[in-house]
Amino acid sequence: MSSKSFDAIVVGAGQAGPAIAARCSKEGLRTAIIERGHFGGTCVNVGCVPTKTLVASARAVHQARRGEEFGFASGDIRVDMARVKARKDAIVRQSREGVEAWMRGLAKAEVIVGDARFVAPSTLEVAGRRLTAPRIFLNVGGRPVTPEIPGIGEVPTLDNASVMELTEVPGHLVIVGGSYIGLEFAQMMRRLGARVTVVERAPRLLPREDEDVSDGIRAILEAEGVRFELGSECISLSREGDGIAVGAACGGEHPRIVGSHVLLAVGRRPNTDGLGLEAAGIRSDERGYVVVDDQCRTSAEGVWAVGDCNGRGAFTHTSWNDHEIVVANLFDGDPRRIADRIPCYALFIDPALGRIGMSDAQARAYGRPVLHAKMPMKRVGRAREMGETQGFMKVLVDAESRLLLGAAILGVNGDEVVHSLLDVMAARQPYTAISRTVHIHPTVSELVPTLLQQLRPMD
Repeated sequence: MSSKSFDAIVVGAGQAGPAIAARCSKEGLRTAIIERGHFGGTCVNVGCVPTKTLVASARAVHQARRGEEFGFASGDIRVDMARVKARKDAIVRQSREGVEAWMRGLAKAEVIVGDARFVAPSTLEVAGRRLTAPRIFLNVGGRPVTPEIPGIGEVPTLDNASVMELTEVPGHLVIVGGSYIGLEFAQMMRRLGARVTVVERAPRLLPREDEDVSDGIRAILEAEGVRFELGSECISLSREGDGIAVGAACGGEHPRIVGSHVLLAVGRRPNTDGLGLEAAGIRSDERGYVVVDDQCRTSAEGVWAVGDCNGRGAFTHTSWNDHEIVVANLFDGDPRRIADRIPCYALFIDPALGRIGMSDAQARAYGRPVLHAKMPMKRVGRAREMGETQGFMKVLVDAESRLLLGAAILGVNGDEVVHSLLDVMAARQPYTAISRTVHIHPTVSELVPTLLQQLRPMD
Protein backbone atom coordinates (compact mmCIF):
# COMPACT_ATOMS: atom_id res chain seq x y z
CA MET A 1 0.00 0.00 0.00
CA SER A 2 1.41 3.37 -1.06
CA SER A 3 1.65 6.26 1.40
CA LYS A 4 1.63 10.00 0.88
CA SER A 5 1.76 12.99 3.19
CA PHE A 6 -0.23 16.18 2.66
CA ASP A 7 -0.49 19.44 4.54
CA ALA A 8 -4.29 19.13 4.63
CA ILE A 9 -6.92 16.51 3.79
CA VAL A 10 -10.58 17.31 3.15
CA VAL A 11 -12.97 14.35 3.35
CA GLY A 12 -16.19 15.13 1.49
CA ALA A 13 -16.92 17.72 -1.17
CA GLY A 14 -20.21 19.08 0.13
CA GLN A 15 -20.81 22.71 1.02
CA ALA A 16 -17.98 23.41 3.47
CA GLY A 17 -15.28 21.03 2.22
CA PRO A 18 -14.54 22.58 -1.18
CA ALA A 19 -14.30 26.08 0.28
CA ILE A 20 -11.88 24.87 2.97
CA ALA A 21 -9.83 23.07 0.30
CA ALA A 22 -9.73 26.24 -1.80
CA ARG A 23 -8.49 28.28 1.15
CA CYS A 24 -5.85 25.66 1.98
CA SER A 25 -4.71 25.79 -1.65
CA LYS A 26 -4.57 29.59 -1.52
CA GLU A 27 -2.37 29.34 1.58
CA GLY A 28 0.05 27.13 -0.36
CA LEU A 29 -0.84 23.88 1.43
CA ARG A 30 -0.59 20.54 -0.38
CA THR A 31 -4.21 19.41 -0.12
CA ALA A 32 -6.06 16.16 -0.80
CA ILE A 33 -9.80 16.28 -1.53
CA ILE A 34 -11.52 12.92 -1.04
CA GLU A 35 -15.01 12.30 -2.44
CA ARG A 36 -16.71 8.93 -2.80
CA GLY A 37 -19.75 10.08 -4.77
CA HIS A 38 -21.00 13.20 -6.49
CA PHE A 39 -19.25 16.49 -5.87
CA GLY A 40 -21.40 19.13 -4.18
CA GLY A 41 -22.84 16.94 -1.44
CA THR A 42 -26.48 16.87 -0.37
CA CYS A 43 -27.34 20.45 -1.33
CA VAL A 44 -26.24 20.23 -4.95
CA ASN A 45 -27.31 16.65 -5.66
CA VAL A 46 -30.36 15.72 -3.59
CA GLY A 47 -31.15 18.79 -1.49
CA CYS A 48 -31.46 22.51 -2.12
CA VAL A 49 -30.66 22.67 -5.83
CA PRO A 50 -32.92 19.89 -7.15
CA THR A 51 -35.78 20.46 -4.71
CA LYS A 52 -35.96 24.20 -5.31
CA THR A 53 -35.80 23.55 -9.05
CA LEU A 54 -38.82 21.25 -8.72
CA VAL A 55 -40.55 23.76 -6.45
CA ALA A 56 -40.10 26.37 -9.18
CA SER A 57 -41.68 24.05 -11.79
CA ALA A 58 -44.56 23.30 -9.45
CA ARG A 59 -45.10 27.00 -8.76
CA ALA A 60 -45.18 27.76 -12.50
CA VAL A 61 -47.85 25.09 -12.96
CA HIS A 62 -49.83 26.41 -10.00
CA GLN A 63 -49.70 30.00 -11.25
CA ALA A 64 -50.80 28.94 -14.72
CA ARG A 65 -53.85 27.22 -13.24
CA ARG A 66 -54.79 30.52 -11.54
CA GLY A 67 -55.26 32.24 -14.89
CA GLU A 68 -58.95 33.03 -14.38
CA GLU A 69 -58.12 34.78 -11.10
CA PHE A 70 -55.74 37.12 -12.94
CA GLY A 71 -57.90 37.68 -16.01
CA PHE A 72 -56.72 35.20 -18.63
CA ALA A 73 -57.64 31.72 -19.85
CA SER A 74 -54.79 29.28 -19.41
CA GLY A 75 -56.48 26.25 -20.94
CA ASP A 76 -55.66 22.64 -20.05
CA ILE A 77 -52.41 22.40 -18.07
CA ARG A 78 -50.62 19.09 -18.64
CA VAL A 79 -47.54 18.21 -16.62
CA ASP A 80 -44.78 16.22 -18.35
CA MET A 81 -42.90 14.87 -15.34
CA ALA A 82 -40.08 13.53 -17.49
CA ARG A 83 -39.39 17.05 -18.78
CA VAL A 84 -39.68 18.50 -15.28
CA LYS A 85 -37.10 15.95 -14.12
CA ALA A 86 -34.86 16.66 -17.12
CA ARG A 87 -34.79 20.36 -16.25
CA LYS A 88 -33.90 19.51 -12.68
CA ASP A 89 -31.18 17.09 -13.77
CA ALA A 90 -29.59 19.66 -16.08
CA ILE A 91 -29.37 22.28 -13.34
CA VAL A 92 -27.97 19.76 -10.85
CA ARG A 93 -25.41 18.51 -13.36
CA GLN A 94 -24.21 22.04 -14.08
CA SER A 95 -23.77 22.76 -10.36
CA ARG A 96 -22.07 19.41 -9.65
CA GLU A 97 -19.66 19.71 -12.56
CA GLY A 98 -18.83 23.25 -11.50
CA VAL A 99 -17.78 22.09 -8.02
CA GLU A 100 -15.70 19.23 -9.41
CA ALA A 101 -13.95 21.45 -11.96
CA TRP A 102 -13.18 23.93 -9.18
CA MET A 103 -11.59 21.22 -7.03
CA ARG A 104 -9.60 19.65 -9.85
CA GLY A 105 -8.29 23.06 -10.85
CA LEU A 106 -6.88 24.02 -7.44
CA ALA A 107 -3.15 24.55 -7.18
CA LYS A 108 -1.24 21.99 -5.07
CA ALA A 109 -4.42 19.90 -4.70
CA GLU A 110 -5.18 16.28 -5.60
CA VAL A 111 -8.69 14.85 -5.97
CA ILE A 112 -9.04 11.24 -4.79
CA VAL A 113 -12.20 9.24 -5.41
CA GLY A 114 -13.13 6.59 -2.85
CA ASP A 115 -14.27 5.78 0.70
CA ALA A 116 -12.00 7.11 3.40
CA ARG A 117 -11.52 5.71 6.89
CA PHE A 118 -9.16 6.42 9.72
CA VAL A 119 -6.62 3.70 10.56
CA ALA A 120 -4.67 5.78 13.09
CA PRO A 121 -4.50 9.37 14.33
CA SER A 122 -3.94 11.76 11.40
CA THR A 123 -3.98 8.79 9.00
CA LEU A 124 -6.62 7.75 6.45
CA GLU A 125 -6.89 4.90 3.99
CA VAL A 126 -8.66 5.44 0.69
CA ALA A 127 -8.54 3.70 -2.70
CA GLY A 128 -5.67 1.47 -1.64
CA ARG A 129 -3.55 4.36 -0.38
CA ARG A 130 -2.56 5.57 3.06
CA LEU A 131 -2.69 9.36 3.51
CA THR A 132 -1.48 11.47 6.41
CA ALA A 133 -1.81 15.16 7.24
CA PRO A 134 -1.58 17.42 10.30
CA ARG A 135 -4.91 19.00 9.32
CA ILE A 136 -7.95 16.89 8.42
CA PHE A 137 -11.42 18.29 7.75
CA LEU A 138 -14.49 16.02 7.81
CA ASN A 139 -17.39 17.18 5.64
CA VAL A 140 -19.15 13.84 5.15
CA GLY A 141 -22.78 14.99 5.37
CA GLY A 142 -25.80 12.85 6.17
CA ARG A 143 -28.50 10.65 4.69
CA PRO A 144 -32.19 9.86 5.28
CA VAL A 145 -33.20 7.78 8.28
CA THR A 146 -35.05 4.55 7.56
CA PRO A 147 -37.63 4.34 10.36
CA GLU A 148 -38.64 1.17 12.15
CA ILE A 149 -42.18 0.78 10.82
CA PRO A 150 -44.04 -2.54 10.70
CA GLY A 151 -44.07 -3.82 7.12
CA ILE A 152 -41.35 -1.49 5.84
CA GLY A 153 -39.42 -4.38 4.32
CA GLU A 154 -42.46 -5.63 2.41
CA VAL A 155 -43.17 -2.60 0.22
CA PRO A 156 -41.19 -0.20 -1.97
CA THR A 157 -40.64 3.24 -0.46
CA LEU A 158 -39.11 6.51 -1.59
CA ASP A 159 -36.76 8.91 0.19
CA ASN A 160 -35.96 12.55 -0.52
CA ALA A 161 -33.50 11.51 -3.27
CA SER A 162 -35.37 8.72 -5.06
CA VAL A 163 -38.65 10.65 -5.16
CA MET A 164 -36.95 13.17 -7.44
CA GLU A 165 -36.13 10.43 -9.96
CA LEU A 166 -39.78 9.77 -10.78
CA THR A 167 -40.65 10.33 -14.44
CA GLU A 168 -44.41 10.20 -13.84
CA VAL A 169 -46.51 12.07 -11.32
CA PRO A 170 -47.66 9.68 -8.55
CA GLY A 171 -51.35 8.87 -8.49
CA HIS A 172 -51.48 9.17 -4.71
CA LEU A 173 -48.34 10.02 -2.74
CA VAL A 174 -48.49 9.19 0.96
CA ILE A 175 -45.79 11.03 2.92
CA VAL A 176 -44.76 9.65 6.31
CA GLY A 177 -43.49 12.65 8.24
CA GLY A 178 -45.00 16.12 8.52
CA SER A 179 -41.81 18.12 8.90
CA TYR A 180 -39.84 20.42 6.60
CA ILE A 181 -38.80 17.99 3.85
CA GLY A 182 -42.14 16.18 3.83
CA LEU A 183 -44.17 19.38 3.56
CA GLU A 184 -42.11 20.78 0.69
CA PHE A 185 -42.66 17.58 -1.29
CA ALA A 186 -46.33 17.52 -0.30
CA GLN A 187 -47.08 20.87 -1.90
CA MET A 188 -44.75 20.30 -4.83
CA MET A 189 -46.31 16.96 -5.81
CA ARG A 190 -49.83 18.22 -5.22
CA ARG A 191 -49.22 21.13 -7.59
CA LEU A 192 -47.79 18.75 -10.18
CA GLY A 193 -51.03 16.77 -10.05
CA ALA A 194 -50.70 14.03 -7.42
CA ARG A 195 -53.14 13.33 -4.63
CA VAL A 196 -51.17 13.79 -1.42
CA THR A 197 -51.72 12.61 2.14
CA VAL A 198 -49.29 13.45 4.94
CA VAL A 199 -49.16 11.06 7.91
CA GLU A 200 -47.57 12.49 11.06
CA ARG A 201 -47.20 10.97 14.54
CA ALA A 202 -47.36 14.31 16.36
CA PRO A 203 -50.71 16.01 17.01
CA ARG A 204 -49.68 18.96 14.80
CA LEU A 205 -47.22 19.75 12.04
CA LEU A 206 -43.74 21.02 12.84
CA PRO A 207 -44.02 20.73 16.63
CA ARG A 208 -40.86 22.82 17.16
CA GLU A 209 -42.68 25.79 15.63
CA ASP A 210 -45.25 27.95 17.40
CA GLU A 211 -48.78 26.67 17.09
CA ASP A 212 -49.95 29.58 14.94
CA VAL A 213 -47.11 28.90 12.49
CA SER A 214 -48.00 25.19 12.33
CA ASP A 215 -51.67 26.01 11.83
CA GLY A 216 -50.90 28.61 9.17
CA ILE A 217 -48.79 26.17 7.18
CA ARG A 218 -51.47 23.50 7.42
CA ALA A 219 -54.11 25.96 6.19
CA ILE A 220 -51.99 26.89 3.16
CA LEU A 221 -51.47 23.27 2.16
CA GLU A 222 -55.03 22.15 2.87
CA ALA A 223 -56.32 24.97 0.66
CA GLU A 224 -54.43 23.30 -2.20
CA GLY A 225 -55.85 19.86 -1.47
CA VAL A 226 -53.17 18.23 0.68
CA ARG A 227 -54.75 15.88 3.27
CA PHE A 228 -53.35 15.33 6.75
CA GLU A 229 -53.56 12.45 9.20
CA LEU A 230 -52.11 13.83 12.43
CA GLY A 231 -51.64 12.05 15.74
CA SER A 232 -50.90 8.82 13.84
CA GLU A 233 -49.27 6.80 16.60
CA CYS A 234 -49.43 3.36 14.96
CA ILE A 235 -47.99 3.76 11.45
CA SER A 236 -47.62 0.57 9.40
CA LEU A 237 -47.09 -0.41 5.75
CA SER A 238 -48.45 -3.31 3.73
CA ARG A 239 -49.32 -4.35 0.20
CA GLU A 240 -52.86 -3.80 -1.05
CA GLY A 241 -53.37 -4.78 -4.67
CA ASP A 242 -51.17 -2.60 -6.83
CA GLY A 243 -50.89 -0.02 -4.08
CA ILE A 244 -49.37 0.46 -0.65
CA ALA A 245 -51.58 0.62 2.42
CA VAL A 246 -50.47 2.93 5.21
CA GLY A 247 -51.97 2.37 8.61
CA ALA A 248 -52.15 5.68 10.42
CA ALA A 249 -53.98 4.87 13.66
CA CYS A 250 -54.12 2.18 16.33
CA GLY A 251 -56.90 -0.39 16.15
CA GLY A 252 -58.33 -2.27 13.21
CA GLU A 253 -61.45 -0.10 13.01
CA HIS A 254 -59.53 2.77 11.42
CA PRO A 255 -59.33 2.63 7.61
CA ARG A 256 -55.91 2.49 6.01
CA ILE A 257 -54.69 5.00 3.44
CA VAL A 258 -53.91 3.35 0.12
CA GLY A 259 -51.39 5.15 -2.05
CA SER A 260 -49.48 4.49 -5.23
CA HIS A 261 -46.19 5.66 -3.66
CA VAL A 262 -44.88 6.20 -0.12
CA LEU A 263 -42.26 8.82 0.73
CA LEU A 264 -40.42 8.45 4.04
CA ALA A 265 -39.48 11.87 5.42
CA VAL A 266 -38.72 11.29 9.08
CA GLY A 267 -35.25 12.69 9.60
CA ARG A 268 -31.58 12.24 8.73
CA ARG A 269 -28.44 10.67 10.20
CA PRO A 270 -24.73 11.52 9.76
CA ASN A 271 -22.47 9.60 7.37
CA THR A 272 -19.95 8.81 10.08
CA ASP A 273 -20.34 5.04 10.29
CA GLY A 274 -17.43 3.40 8.50
CA LEU A 275 -15.11 6.39 9.02
CA GLY A 276 -13.16 4.63 11.76
CA LEU A 277 -13.46 7.57 14.13
CA GLU A 278 -12.33 5.50 17.10
CA ALA A 279 -8.97 4.75 15.46
CA ALA A 280 -8.28 8.48 15.33
CA GLY A 281 -9.55 9.25 18.82
CA ILE A 282 -12.51 11.23 17.50
CA ARG A 283 -15.50 11.26 19.81
CA SER A 284 -19.07 10.97 18.51
CA ASP A 285 -22.42 11.07 20.31
CA GLU A 286 -25.06 8.36 20.58
CA ARG A 287 -26.59 9.38 17.23
CA GLY A 288 -23.29 9.25 15.39
CA TYR A 289 -22.63 13.00 15.17
CA VAL A 290 -19.01 14.07 15.62
CA VAL A 291 -18.65 16.06 18.83
CA VAL A 292 -17.05 19.44 18.17
CA ASP A 293 -16.26 22.56 20.15
CA ASP A 294 -17.41 26.06 19.30
CA GLN A 295 -14.83 26.30 16.49
CA CYS A 296 -15.57 22.91 14.87
CA ARG A 297 -12.56 21.15 16.43
CA THR A 298 -13.03 17.47 17.29
CA SER A 299 -11.54 15.63 20.26
CA ALA A 300 -8.56 14.64 18.06
CA GLU A 301 -5.74 17.11 17.55
CA GLY A 302 -5.73 18.55 14.04
CA VAL A 303 -9.16 17.25 13.02
CA TRP A 304 -12.23 19.41 12.37
CA ALA A 305 -15.79 18.34 11.52
CA VAL A 306 -18.01 20.67 9.51
CA GLY A 307 -21.51 20.56 8.08
CA ASP A 308 -24.26 18.07 8.82
CA CYS A 309 -21.96 15.49 10.42
CA ASN A 310 -21.23 17.67 13.48
CA GLY A 311 -24.85 18.02 14.58
CA ARG A 312 -24.51 21.79 15.06
CA GLY A 313 -26.75 22.73 12.16
CA ALA A 314 -28.66 20.88 9.46
CA PHE A 315 -28.56 23.49 6.73
CA THR A 316 -26.36 24.47 3.81
CA HIS A 317 -25.93 27.94 5.29
CA THR A 318 -24.72 26.57 8.64
CA SER A 319 -22.30 24.29 6.82
CA TRP A 320 -20.93 27.26 4.90
CA ASN A 321 -20.62 29.18 8.16
CA ASP A 322 -18.70 26.24 9.67
CA HIS A 323 -16.18 26.68 6.86
CA GLU A 324 -15.97 30.42 7.61
CA ILE A 325 -15.36 29.72 11.30
CA VAL A 326 -12.62 27.17 10.57
CA VAL A 327 -10.65 29.29 8.08
CA ALA A 328 -11.06 32.44 10.18
CA ASN A 329 -9.47 30.70 13.17
CA LEU A 330 -6.79 28.86 11.21
CA PHE A 331 -5.63 31.55 8.82
CA ASP A 332 -7.00 34.95 9.81
CA GLY A 333 -6.47 35.14 13.55
CA ASP A 334 -10.21 35.78 13.88
CA PRO A 335 -11.78 33.76 16.75
CA ARG A 336 -15.21 33.21 15.21
CA ARG A 337 -17.55 30.73 16.95
CA ILE A 338 -20.63 28.65 16.26
CA ALA A 339 -22.28 30.35 19.24
CA ASP A 340 -22.08 33.69 17.43
CA ARG A 341 -24.59 32.76 14.74
CA ILE A 342 -28.29 33.47 15.06
CA PRO A 343 -30.56 30.49 14.35
CA CYS A 344 -32.18 31.04 10.96
CA TYR A 345 -33.88 28.86 8.39
CA ALA A 346 -36.75 28.67 5.96
CA LEU A 347 -39.49 26.25 4.99
CA PHE A 348 -39.73 26.48 1.21
CA ILE A 349 -43.38 25.85 0.70
CA ASP A 350 -45.14 28.60 -1.26
CA PRO A 351 -45.51 31.09 0.34
CA ALA A 352 -42.39 30.41 2.35
CA LEU A 353 -41.71 30.59 6.08
CA GLY A 354 -38.66 32.60 7.14
CA ARG A 355 -37.63 32.01 10.77
CA ILE A 356 -34.94 33.68 12.86
CA GLY A 357 -34.02 33.68 16.52
CA MET A 358 -36.48 32.80 19.27
CA SER A 359 -39.94 31.34 18.95
CA ASP A 360 -42.84 32.59 21.10
CA ALA A 361 -42.39 29.62 23.42
CA GLN A 362 -38.71 30.40 23.90
CA ALA A 363 -39.49 34.07 24.51
CA ARG A 364 -41.93 33.17 27.29
CA ALA A 365 -39.11 31.27 29.01
CA TYR A 366 -36.61 34.09 28.37
CA GLY A 367 -36.83 35.56 31.87
CA ARG A 368 -37.05 39.21 30.76
CA PRO A 369 -39.96 41.38 29.54
CA VAL A 370 -40.68 40.82 25.85
CA LEU A 371 -42.58 42.90 23.30
CA HIS A 372 -44.53 41.18 20.55
CA ALA A 373 -46.31 42.18 17.34
CA LYS A 374 -48.19 40.24 14.69
CA MET A 375 -49.78 41.26 11.41
CA PRO A 376 -51.67 39.25 8.75
CA MET A 377 -50.30 39.35 5.21
CA LYS A 378 -53.70 40.67 4.15
CA ARG A 379 -52.49 44.03 5.49
CA VAL A 380 -49.66 44.09 2.94
CA GLY A 381 -50.73 45.97 -0.17
CA ARG A 382 -48.15 44.26 -2.39
CA ALA A 383 -49.41 40.86 -1.24
CA ARG A 384 -52.99 41.80 -2.13
CA GLU A 385 -51.91 43.02 -5.56
CA MET A 386 -50.09 39.74 -6.17
CA GLY A 387 -53.00 37.64 -4.92
CA GLU A 388 -50.73 36.25 -2.18
CA THR A 389 -52.41 37.13 1.11
CA GLN A 390 -51.92 33.89 3.03
CA GLY A 391 -49.93 33.90 6.26
CA PHE A 392 -48.64 36.55 8.64
CA MET A 393 -45.52 38.20 10.03
CA LYS A 394 -44.62 38.46 13.71
CA VAL A 395 -41.67 39.71 15.72
CA LEU A 396 -40.22 39.57 19.26
CA VAL A 397 -38.19 42.31 20.99
CA ASP A 398 -36.46 42.60 24.36
CA ALA A 399 -38.49 45.30 26.12
CA GLU A 400 -35.49 46.70 28.01
CA SER A 401 -32.65 46.60 25.48
CA ARG A 402 -34.97 47.06 22.45
CA LEU A 403 -32.94 44.37 20.63
CA LEU A 404 -34.70 41.98 18.28
CA LEU A 405 -35.09 38.45 19.66
CA GLY A 406 -36.81 36.62 16.84
CA ALA A 407 -39.26 36.72 13.98
CA ALA A 408 -41.39 34.52 11.75
CA ILE A 409 -42.63 35.61 8.34
CA LEU A 410 -45.02 33.15 6.74
CA GLY A 411 -46.03 34.76 3.51
CA VAL A 412 -45.00 35.92 0.08
CA ASN A 413 -41.22 36.50 -0.01
CA GLY A 414 -41.02 35.67 3.69
CA ASP A 415 -37.73 33.82 3.19
CA GLU A 416 -36.21 37.02 1.76
CA VAL A 417 -37.91 39.73 3.84
CA VAL A 418 -36.84 38.13 7.13
CA HIS A 419 -33.20 38.96 6.37
CA SER A 420 -33.77 42.65 7.06
CA LEU A 421 -34.57 41.69 10.65
CA LEU A 422 -31.75 39.15 10.80
CA ASP A 423 -29.16 41.73 9.77
CA VAL A 424 -30.26 44.16 12.47
CA MET A 425 -30.14 41.35 15.04
CA ALA A 426 -26.59 40.47 13.98
CA ALA A 427 -25.55 44.13 14.20
CA ARG A 428 -27.09 44.29 17.70
CA GLN A 429 -28.96 47.45 16.81
CA PRO A 430 -32.32 48.35 18.40
CA TYR A 431 -35.50 47.58 16.49
CA THR A 432 -35.88 51.32 15.84
CA ALA A 433 -33.12 50.99 13.22
CA ILE A 434 -35.85 49.45 11.08
CA SER A 435 -39.02 50.97 12.49
CA ARG A 436 -37.78 54.53 11.79
CA THR A 437 -36.42 53.73 8.33
CA VAL A 438 -38.38 54.70 5.21
CA HIS A 439 -38.95 51.62 3.05
CA ILE A 440 -39.83 51.55 -0.64
CA HIS A 441 -43.50 51.36 -1.60
CA PRO A 442 -45.02 49.07 -2.77
CA THR A 443 -43.04 46.17 -1.31
CA VAL A 444 -43.62 43.42 1.22
CA SER A 445 -40.68 44.72 3.28
CA GLU A 446 -42.33 48.12 3.83
CA LEU A 447 -44.70 46.52 6.35
CA VAL A 448 -41.84 45.48 8.62
CA PRO A 449 -41.51 49.01 10.10
CA THR A 450 -45.29 49.12 10.51
CA LEU A 451 -45.17 45.77 12.31
CA LEU A 452 -42.49 47.03 14.69
CA GLN A 453 -44.49 50.19 15.43
CA GLN A 454 -47.25 47.95 16.86
CA LEU A 455 -45.15 46.25 19.55
CA ARG A 456 -47.00 45.44 22.75
CA PRO A 457 -46.07 43.55 25.93
CA MET A 458 -46.24 39.79 25.36
CA ASP A 459 -48.95 37.93 27.24
